[in-house]
Amino acid sequence: MTVKSVTHLNFRGDARAALEFYQSVFDGDLAVVTYKDAGSVQDPAEADQVMWGQVLADNGFHVMAYDVPSRMPWNQGENSFFLSLRGESAQEITAYWDKLSEGATVVQPLGPAQWAPLYGMLRDRFGVVWVVDVVSEYNG
Repeated sequence: MTVKSVTHLNFRGDARAALEFYQSVFDGDLAVVTYKDAGSVQDPAEADQVMWGQVLADNGFHVMAYDVPSRMPWNQGENSFFLSLRGESAQEITAYWDKLSEGATVVQPLGPAQWAPLYGMLRDRFGVVWVVDVVSEYNG
């Protein structure tokens, strides 16, 4: 048996835009089911919001997201999670960084770090904090 962990992002009305953005960065397949699609509309204003969505790419990128209904509490929080993106080459990571940086706030510019050939941190335009690095062998 195997188990797989997938980051699931929660939004309040921005899930579709965020998933479309991540698809534009990583390619892959976008799947979205709205509350209307699922026959689960409790607030007509939220019928077209995302009840379940994901981007799944051949390169291994996989993220899920949904819009928390207004009847439920939601607070984006501060530093409640990071989305870690690790790649094998500086070229690959730099290309993703450049796309993710669009409309983002850079927390730590992409550059060499003591623990990785490249490391950076940014808060994307949807408020999601990404930690991005090139994988290196740990010599502890």
